[in-house]
Formats: sequence, structure tokens, C-alpha cells
Amino acid sequence: MCQVCLLSVPCPAKIGKQHPDRVVETSTLSSVPPPDITYTLALPTSDNGTLSALQLEAITYACQQHEVLLPSGQRAGFLIGDGAGVGKGRTVAGIIVENYLRGRKKALWFSASNDLKYDAERDLRDIEAPGIAVHALSKIKYGDNTTSEGVLFATYSALIGESQAGGQHRTRLRQILQWCGEGFDGVIVFDECHKAKNASSTKMGKAVLDLQSKLPQARVVYASATGASEPRNMIYMSRLGIWGEGTPFRTFEEFLHAIEKRGVGAMEIVAMDMKVSGMYIARQLSFSGVTFRIEEIPLSPAFQQVYNRAARLWAEALSVFQQAADWIGLESRKSLWGQFWSAHQRFFKYLCIAAKVHRLVELAQQELSRDKCVVIGLQSTGEARTREVLDENEGRLDCFVSAAEGVFLSLIQKHFPSTRRRRDRGGGKRKRRPRGRGPKASRLSLEAAGIIRISDGSSTESDAGLDSDFNSSPESLVDDDVVIVDAPTLPTDDRGSLYPLQRDLQGPGVLERVERLKQGLLAKVRALGRELPVNTLDQLIHQLGGPECVAEMTGRKGRVVSRPDGTVVFESRAEQGLSIDHVNLREKQRFMSGEKLVAIISEASSSGVSLQADRRVQNQRRRVHMTLELPWSADRAIQQFGRTHRSNQVSAPEYVFLISELAGERRFASIVAKRLESLGALTHGDRRATESRDLSKYNFENKYGARALSRVLATIMGQTDNRVPLPQGYPGGDTAFFRDMKQGLLSVGIGSRESRSGCLDVEKDCSITKFLNRILGLEVHKQNALFQYFSDTFDHLIEIDKKEGRYDMGILDLAPGINEIHEESQQVFLAPGHPQDGQVVFYKQISVDRGMKWEEALTRSLELKGPYDGFYLSYKVRGSKMSCLLAEQNRGEYFTVYKPNIGRQSQLETLDSLCRKFHRVTVEEAREPWESSYALSLEHCSHTTWNQRCRLTQEGKCCAQGLRLRHHYMLCGALLRVWGRIAAVMADVSSSSYLQIVRLKTKDKKKQVGIKIPEGCVHRVLQELQLMDAEVKRRSTHGLAARPPTPRAITLPCGPGEVLDLTYSPPAEAFPTPPRFAFPSLPPPDPSSLMLGARDPATNPVELAHQSCDINFREVLEDMLRSLRAGPTETPAPLVGVGGGGTERQSVIHFSPPFPNS
Repeated sequence: MCQVCLLSVPCPAKIGKQHPDRVVETSTLSSVPPPDITYTLALPTSDNGTLSALQLEAITYACQQHEVLLPSGQRAGFLIGDGAGVGKGRTVAGIIVENYLRGRKKALWFSASNDLKYDAERDLRDIEAPGIAVHALSKIKYGDNTTSEGVLFATYSALIGESQAGGQHRTRLRQILQWCGEGFDGVIVFDECHKAKNASSTKMGKAVLDLQSKLPQARVVYASATGASEPRNMIYMSRLGIWGEGTPFRTFEEFLHAIEKRGVGAMEIVAMDMKVSGMYIARQLSFSGVTFRIEEIPLSPAFQQVYNRAARLWAEALSVFQQAADWIGLESRKSLWGQFWSAHQRFFKYLCIAAKVHRLVELAQQELSRDKCVVIGLQSTGEARTREVLDENEGRLDCFVSAAEGVFLSLIQKHFPSTRRRRDRGGGKRKRRPRGRGPKASRLSLEAAGIIRISDGSSTESDAGLDSDFNSSPESLVDDDVVIVDAPTLPTDDRGSLYPLQRDLQGPGVLERVERLKQGLLAKVRALGRELPVNTLDQLIHQLGGPECVAEMTGRKGRVVSRPDGTVVFESRAEQGLSIDHVNLREKQRFMSGEKLVAIISEASSSGVSLQADRRVQNQRRRVHMTLELPWSADRAIQQFGRTHRSNQVSAPEYVFLISELAGERRFASIVAKRLESLGALTHGDRRATESRDLSKYNFENKYGARALSRVLATIMGQTDNRVPLPQGYPGGDTAFFRDMKQGLLSVGIGSRESRSGCLDVEKDCSITKFLNRILGLEVHKQNALFQYFSDTFDHLIEIDKKEGRYDMGILDLAPGINEIHEESQQVFLAPGHPQDGQVVFYKQISVDRGMKWEEALTRSLELKGPYDGFYLSYKVRGSKMSCLLAEQNRGEYFTVYKPNIGRQSQLETLDSLCRKFHRVTVEEAREPWESSYALSLEHCSHTTWNQRCRLTQEGKCCAQGLRLRHHYMLCGALLRVWGRIAAVMADVSSSSYLQIVRLKTKDKKKQVGIKIPEGCVHRVLQELQLMDAEVKRRSTHGLAARPPTPRAITLPCGPGEVLDLTYSPPAEAFPTPPRFAFPSLPPPDPSSLMLGARDPATNPVELAHQSCDINFREVLEDMLRSLRAGPTETPAPLVGVGGGGTERQSVIHFSPPFPNS
């Protein structure tokens, strides 16, 4: 982390005290400056440090950006991307207070949880603004708008809240808009704004966009350490002005396509450009002192046996489900298989987690014995299964519950394609049938139709964030021809041919046979359940000392505990005098006071909870944060990791990621690694900022993963050959490998029936996600072998692209390890775009002296200890000179080679290739050839050095072969505005639009990040930049810095003889006096025949338009100007217009039919 982060120092404004902890900014972001500060804070100056300099800097830039209006007319927003511990809460509170002091007494604050209202009140209190009231929307009745000012605090889910009662404000959104009032220009804070991601596909996200659209003058602040984990999730940040009118991207889709097409490097450019434009700030606590490590946990033979039995039973279940669906003639099966594979993934996820519990308990006890305390991160609790067992046993329990068994049983009981169904005990409520629907269907017709019951229960933490093949929410099933049934309510009109009637079934014995299949499968699952591991959370608490020793901060309401006498009971987590909502806060206090030394946190407690070794609390032991279950997304990962790494801490935490050796579980590590890579790029401008080097090796969800998967599946199905060797040591050899893998892919639903060619077909749209989900269901040795084959193919494809120069390295270090980098020249160009024209793009010429001086080579040689390390001279003598190099042996047989003219050689050499051309010499023998080569290579290419002539130089061309000095050309600054145009130029010149982003540090310690321009494209790129610069300056000269508004439709007169009266009073200083315009000597047109939009071919409408006022109907204005300019030479004394500007002018245009476009 320290390699990519640099100390963050507050820019221009010298206000506030230093932040209490070391805060850093990525080297990529720190290489670009923020804009100059022009805003003056109204906040009173304070010496007590309630707001640090870093927080005041963010407040200033946010308020400054709020003064900008986008071309659409909406007020610009600001994104606070500070990491955990920098103090986003106080920063947001400061923005609210600043606006309060300027008369804007109302503010909206949206966050993830109602509990965070107390944090909002604390933040306002901490910055000495206790007079601003915070009202919880959840406590206010629909239609009640009695609160006149203050902060209205609400959750994102409240935005889609709806009252069943009637009334004026039946929705929360309408109530919020009414409270804000017309012309609202106060602050709207979207705290933890990643909760609003996927705005186009969720009601919540659409409500966030709708709110911003309906309050165009509001001062929007987005605040989150994660911002957006993928560029597509930035859609709700509409006020940043990155896309839309007046930007390089007309729509969000266009922006998304451009960024995703160009990979991680483009995301890093987005972050840099937002900082340059003053709309973004992102700092994070220094990770110095933080340690990361991965614990790969071996599986015991007993656990492998249970896992293999489970895999075989799921393969059998797949066959049984298919057979039952065939027997009853079920035609619509999309939802059936969606539920099946969703349960399949959850089942094996629970098994993967259970495999690590024993080792985690050992590690936790070791850390506790070293006077540390332990924080364990989980994503799910398994409470749903516990509740089901309680319902089945009338509230009694006598053993710990297996969440994995519950998933399997629930699938069969609720979704088996059986025609005889009982309503689950404790099932959902009857749903109100929408008006206009048909009458209820009879139970008989439902049973005959074989309809699958889809539960409408709210999701629990058990399935939080499930990333499966199927989204089981009812909304996702609308187009799947599946009826959602909580009670038999199938409208007769909707049955269609998809649901066969009783007479269409294959005989009277079908129902009995299907029921026997179901009962037989249930019996086998229950038998397996006796060997399956129990609920992970309950087991952890039990083995770590029980609830008395473990602080549980999860969303579940009860737990299973073991009493001293050995009995097992279910107990509520609620405590006397406390609601369940406040239990987590009490548990946090017990952990921070040292009463409990182990904390378990889940998704429910991973937002807004601080568990660091705070100087202000009693428990100051070092935190060891163990991630038993890797989060499903980087959003959650960052939130959980930030719980134990925050400001004002005595010591930094240790992070331990526990990953079992099951190949399928690497799927979860793969997701997190991908999200972290992308997340660092988007929210901190450098993907290495949140990327763990250990986890990056599990990142398969990219184009190489997709190509590797396609090749592996095609090879196994016998459709193609693969040059990658098969895994060694597979039982039975290569033949058995292909046979087992083919059968395995069929058993997990990836392979399908044979095609005409005799080969097995691969399921359509088999993505990396689906593949890595499904191989969880293979036996251990099979999934490990298949994953190894896939991983080897993946590495092979990357290696090929690296050799051919096609591998995307993201931001590439230009001349790494070289200090002699100089900026030779710089040109400045103005670029068009938001928030106004004139953002700066720098064109720089960089020189790199890559040679290695003799003194440096000698120092390095004295540190070498290998038997073959040292200086070598070539056998071949050219022009009385011998080549000289320094060789250093790496691990293995390869050598790194250093040469006097080029420094470190990128290509490694073997000892054999080295000894064929060179022989080892002493330091004294090497000195003269080294120094001679170093001196000559400054101005002479290799051809001239060895052969005394070069064909290219004789032809007057430049030859850089072997030269010490290399010249590079790069663009820096507001790159997002010129990205598309530069890519188009390069594609035209070099047939490739790929833009390589590079990073460097010059000799005088200046950091530069930008786009590297190939030498052959420099001339054309400069031409394009000059055109843009001239365009911006021309618009500035004519006073047209902003693009004119989009013309709106006007209502034309509706009949002959109607008059359009245009009265316009321009400001006196708005336009310079235009030069007199002489019309040609043609008779003026008859006013009665003057058509709207008719052009006089002898005039220059463009020139006249630039001299005219900027109103919506341009063509009408041109006609009006013609009549105005045709007046007498002597102008009467000007009259003051109604607007206080220049002369009031009136033009009456008489229309006659036909009217254009009427």
C-alpha cells in the first residue's frame, strides 16, 4: 500500500489543524492538482480542531462546486470518496452547517440504516452545531410536514416507502418533495451512496435519480469510501456532470461503453479528471502498519468424504428434478432451475465456510493469548433455517441447526415440481390481488398445472448479496411465465398453454410416482444432514466461550446456545430494557470496554460501526480482523475492513483472509479481487490502492478468464485441442480426466445433451461466474483438477498477450527505477467541457536517460554473491570494441542483465545463452569498455557505435536503436474531455485506439500521470489539441463560454392573420455593437409571404447569430435581425428596456399559411 500512496497535505486553503492520523492519497491522484480555491467559508474559525484541515478542505471544495451550474441547468454535485477514518461524517455535517449559516435551513441526509441517525446527531454535536435538529423520517407520519427546518434523516429504502392509506402524501418521496418546497437549494447528502447503485434496475436507485431530477437546484453531496465498485454503478451520480449536455459523453450509456471498453486505465482517468475539475476528493488512512495474509486451510479426510457425498446427492437431485418435471409435463422451467442452482450455490457456500471454523478458532485463541483481540467478519447468519426448525418443532430445539441441510430441504419442499403441495407452516401472508385481475383459480387447477410456489418473504442475511444464477425476487419473475403464489390465486385468463390441465398428464399414476421421488429425495437429504456441519455462527460463539465472551453484532434476532448442563436451547438476543435495534450498540460498547475480547460482525453491522483500537476506549489491544467469509462484493469488503482501521487508533489492525483449498471457493475470492481492483481505480484513482497482492491471483473475472473458460470447456467436450498440458497426477491419467470432467460438467448443469456431431454441447451463456459457482458441486478432487486446468489455461493466455505486447497493465510506470527523467518542454491547451470551457490539457516532452553509470554498476557488482554473477565481455569484436554487461542470477536459472547504454534489460537470459556469446571478466577489464559504451550511446545509435555508419541516419532519419536517451510524449490534465478525440486520431494514424496511461517522477520530484502518445501520432494529436484550444478561445471571445440551451418547441399561430409579437430587451453590455450590414440590392420580400425559418441566401446567418441575443427560436431571431438592421441610418436616442438593459426593440412578423411543420 505504501508503494502507491503518498502523504496527503491539504491544498491551497491554510485553515484548520492537522488531522490526528497520517492520511494518504494515491500517487495517481496526487499527481494531478485540484483547482484553485475561490470559495470563502462562512464557518467560524475554531482552534479546538473539531474540523481538521483535511475535512475543511473537502467542505470548501464541495461548497465551491455547488456554485457551478451544469449545462442542463441543474446544480453540480460533489463526491467525497474519503476512506474510513478520515471523517466523512464530520465533513458532511460541516457542509450542512455552512449552508445553514448562509440561510439554507433545510437539508436531506440519506444513509443505509436508521441507527445512523444517532451518528449524524453526534457529528453535528462534535462540530459544535447542536442547534440543528435531526428529524427521522421513519418517525414522521405520512402527510405530516410540521417540521419547518433542520435535517430530515432517512434511509434509501424510505424513498420507495408507500402508505396503504390514501391521502395527499401517499409516498415518502412525495412527502420529502413537499417538505423541501419549491425552489429548494439546500443540501442533499447521499451517505454510504454505494447503497443506491444499480439505479437503472432497482426502485430505490430510480427514486434517487428522480429526487435529484425534481430538485434541480439542490446541493448534492455523494459520500462513500467505495463510491462505485463498477463504472455502471455510477449511474445515480447524475450531478457530477461527467455525461450529458456539454460533456464528451451525451448519455450515461455512452460514458459506460467508453470506460468499459478501455479497461481499468480509463477508470483511473475518470478519478483523476474528477479531482482536476473540483468535483471529487479521496483520501484514506495510511495502511502503514497494517498486515495482510492469507490462510489456506487444508481439508480433513472426514470432511472430504461428507463433501463428496453431498456433491453426489446434488447430482442425483438434478436428475430427479428433471425426471419429475418431465413426468408432469412442466414446460416453463426457468424459475425452477433458477431456484435449484441458487440453493446449490448457498449449500456449498455453507460447506466451504464450515471447513474453516476449526482453524479459525485455533487462530483466534492464539491471538488472544498474545494479548490481542479478534474481530471476525461474516456475511450471513443462517437464521432463516433456525426459524424454520423452530416452526416445525413448535418453538423447541434440542440441537444446533445445519444451515446447509436447511437450504437443501427447503428447495425440495418448496420448489420440487410436485403437483401436490401443502402450504408451508409459517408461510407468507395472502397477497392482495391487483384490481382488474381474473377470479381465483381452484386448488385442483393449480395442482394440475404444477405451478411452483415462489416465496415472497423478505430476504434475510442468510442470502444477503447472493450473486447466483438466478434472482429469486418476485419482480425478476414477471417475464418468466411463472405465477407467484402464496395462496391459490391463479387467474384463469393467465393460464395459457404453459400449465397443462389434468387430462394432459401421463396417466393416473404420475402424481404418486412424483410424490415418491420427492419423499425419497427428502429422506436422503435428512440422512446426509446428520453428518453436515451445524450453523457456523452458533458454532463459533460456542467454541469461543459462548455469548458471555463474544460480542455479536449481526442482524439476527435470536441464537442457539449450549447451557452448562449440555442442553441446547434457542434464546432471543433482546435484553431487558433494550429493543433488538439497540443490542448491537450495547455489544459494541462491551467489546470496546474490554468486557468481551471477540467480536463477530455481519453485513448488518458493517456500516458506521467503529471497532478500532481507539485511544479513547479501555480496550486498546491490537485488532486481528479475520474474514471467515469473503464478502460478496467489494462494497461490503471495504465497509467491513474499515471497521477496524480508523482514525485515532493506537495500533493498526492485522487482516487475515481464510480460504479453504476447495477450488470452487476461490470463486468468492475472485469476486472480491475483481471488485477491489476496479474499486481502487474508481474511487481512489489507482487500482493498486485497495488491491491485495495476495488476492489478485484469484481474479478470473476478466477477458482472459472468459477466453480460458471457453477453451477449457471446448477441450473437455471434445470440440477442440488445447496446448496447455493437463494437470499431472490425476487418478487414471488423461483418459480418466476427460471422462470425469465431462460427466462432472453434466452433473452441475454446464454440459447438455449430445448434438448431431456427437459432441456434448456447453450450456449457452456459461459465464465465469456461473462456471465457478457450479464447480462447487463437484467432488473435491474433481473440482481441484478442473480448476487447476482452467487456472493454467488462464495463465497461459496472459503470458501470450504479455509476449505480444497486448496485455493491459493499467497505469504503467514509465522507466521504473530510473532517476534521470527530465521534462524538456510543455505546451498548454484549453479543452471544452463541464463545468466550463478552459480546463487545461498539458502536452509534455519527456527525456529519459536509461543508461547505467560505471559507479552504479560497480556498486551493484560488489553486492552480488552468486558463482556466475559479475561482468561479462562479448567474444565478438566489432569496430575494435566489445560489448560489456553485468549479469545477476535470479532464483532459478535465469539472469537479469544490465548494460551501460540501456540499464536493466527487460528480457531475462539463461546461463547457456550468456556463455555462448560472453565470457566473464574482472572489474578492471570491464571498466574501459563500459565507460566507452556509456559515453558513445548518448548521441550515437548502436549501428554507428559498432559499424561506424547507420543507414537511417544517412537517409536523414532518426535511429534510436541502443541510444541512452529516449524521448516520450504525453498528455496530462483534464484527459477525460479529450479522451475520445485523441483515441480517434490515434486510430486513424496507427489503426489502434488503445491509449496507454503512464506514471513517472522527474528528477526534480514532480509526479506526472497521463496518456503516452506514440511518436508517429504526435503531429496529428497536436493539431487536434490546437483545434480544440482555438474553439474554446473563440467561444470565450464571443461570450459563449457555455453551450446555448437546447431549443424548446414553440406553439405556432393557428391561423392566417395571427401575429407573433417578439419584444426583447438585451442587457446593454451583452453584445458588442455589430458592424453595419449592407443588404444586396434586391427588393425586400412581401411581409405577408414571410415564412418561419426562411433564409435569405445573401446573408450569413451564423455571423448574425453570434451577434444576436441567445434565445430559443433561432431562425425567428434571424428574420427579426434582418428587419432590425434594415432601419434608418440615424438611430433615435435609446430607450431603457423593461429589464434595465439596452434599447427595447419590437418586431412583428405576420404569418400566412401554410405553416411549416404544423
